[in-house]
Amino acid sequence: MKFPYPSVAKVRELGEQLGMELTDEEASTLRAQMEPLCGAADAMLRMPDYLPQTKYGRDPGYRPEGEENKYNAWARKTAIKGAARGKLKGKSIALKDNVMVAGVPMTNGTSILEGYVPDVDASIVTRILDAGGEIVGIANCEYYCLSGGSHTSNTGPVHNPHKMGHTAGGSSCGSAALVAAGEVDMAIGGDQGGSIRMPGAFCGIYGMKPTHSLVPYTGLCSMEATIDHTGPMTANVADNALLLEVIAGDDGYDGRQKAPKTHNYSKLLDGGVKGMKIAVVKEGFGQEMSEKVVDDKVKAGAKRFEKMGAKVDEISVPMHAEMATYFMPMVMEGMMREAFFGNGIAPGMRNLHAVSMIERSKSWRERSNEMPPNVKLAMLFGTFMIDAFDGLVYAKGQNLKRKATDHFNKLFEEYDLLLMPTVPMTARKMPPADCSVDDYIMEAWCMLSNTPTFDVTGHPSMTIPCGMSKDGLPVGLMLSGRHFEEPTIYKAAAAFEAAGDWTKM
Repeated sequence: MKFPYPSVAKVRELGEQLGMELTDEEASTLRAQMEPLCGAADAMLRMPDYLPQTKYGRDPGYRPEGEENKYNAWARKTAIKGAARGKLKGKSIALKDNVMVAGVPMTNGTSILEGYVPDVDASIVTRILDAGGEIVGIANCEYYCLSGGSHTSNTGPVHNPHKMGHTAGGSSCGSAALVAAGEVDMAIGGDQGGSIRMPGAFCGIYGMKPTHSLVPYTGLCSMEATIDHTGPMTANVADNALLLEVIAGDDGYDGRQKAPKTHNYSKLLDGGVKGMKIAVVKEGFGQEMSEKVVDDKVKAGAKRFEKMGAKVDEISVPMHAEMATYFMPMVMEGMMREAFFGNGIAPGMRNLHAVSMIERSKSWRERSNEMPPNVKLAMLFGTFMIDAFDGLVYAKGQNLKRKATDHFNKLFEEYDLLLMPTVPMTARKMPPADCSVDDYIMEAWCMLSNTPTFDVTGHPSMTIPCGMSKDGLPVGLMLSGRHFEEPTIYKAAAAFEAAGDWTKM
């Protein structure tokens, strides 16, 4: 690519964008001063990229069809074998389609990135392979991960293994469906508003959104750096803790991380809940979209903890309900600045950047008509916030984020865990292909009521299955705890799991 040295006219045009009234003489002088700076940038762009080397052989794999992909949960199948021994030896792992694997196509659920092949492994990919795990494929996800349903992916809807035609949740829909169907032992999901926990609840599996910054986000498609989380999705608690144990910790690249506190999670599952203080959050129940079966099953789950020796109280937390007021405006503005206008770059943070991804991402400007209605809405609103307030909404949201975090930290001084439904309903029917724009958007976001709180505050939060509806659809119970105290959540989840078959609750 030939470097686009600016003309005098271009300098004047740039000046106009910045509110400068430049004369031709000023523009000419400034253009001459820019020339050596452009030369330096040109030289830098010609240098080879400085990326970690991949260690393990792999091939690009293939997209399975028909019975091999009956839930449409696979974006791609491959076979990347890790080290000869390690904690994950014998485990099969699927990765969400926003995780970079060198040599294996990735789309982030979009048409925009179709055909893109990363040239670097995400840090969690390296850690999984170093621990002996086998990456067996890429799981479908929602378009730009902007949906809690499973109907917006460029490759079509992902079905719930418990009931075809019903949502698998989102945005980590394929990851949840593959685990629930028993096609993989473990999967990686991403969570910026509930995208590990919501599909986990709808599909009846265990999904942990770790403390913000515990797991490096290097090599994943970012939505907004202050709410980016990635974590494990599994069929049981032990596997969940084991996978987190492998992927947690500072990687030296991710600017989100500040010496995160890690544990040997798989060794800290015993002990039960006797003596724990668990608060049932009143505002998590009885919402406009709440189903009675969900509220009843989750309250029965709270009673189960009480019978096992935990002290269980019901408390009111009005701030939990307030989260929805400022979560979406803040996130949509931040997303537009970072994921779209910034092409995935969070300025001011020390990060490893996949330059090839940045180059490819830019094409959204010419292809935005391809995007589904919920993505268009998020982009339009985020851009409107920037245009109308130029950062004030985002800044206010971040200040309120600190307020919310402090408030929940105070609650965690008294209680070990907070308990509520993961989502207020069981898996809904997916909207038909010819549904209205209103219905399409509603089915993408109607379940976003309980999970976003802990993306905002960064506290660890996990969905555990706690019963089935008469229609055979799972119910999810959500446990949230103190920053970096995932072992407390795991201990409670393991005790709950051991207390009896969740499908018969």
